[in-house]
Amino acid sequence: MVADSDSNIAWHRVQLKKNRAELKALETARFTMGEIASSKRNGQTQKAVAELKRKIAQSERVIADHDKRTRRPLATDLQSLSSGSWSHWDAYTQQQRKAGQRSPGRG
Repeated sequence: MVADSDSNIAWHRVQLKKNRAELKALETARFTMGEIASSKRNGQTQKAVAELKRKIAQSERVIADHDKRTRRPLATDLQSLSSGSWSHWDAYTQQQRKAGQRSPGRG
């Protein structure tokens, strides 16, 4: 997994993983042990499942929005490459070009 420089995104990724695991455990327990339709616990389980799904959706939206803003396009067709903004992916800044400097660590 890629390390995130934005702590908010990193937090959402951790929450997403944790909530998915908890939802899986709840649903697995529900099907392996069974539920009685009229029990109070059934209502609590349904509320817990709904709340976890809501949290998962929220984290997925935040992460998707961040990825959309920061990731390079993965497609290599001309249309996809020409429509994306590549200015922040350039290795050299405008000032380095003017001064003729190269970034450290490059040959």
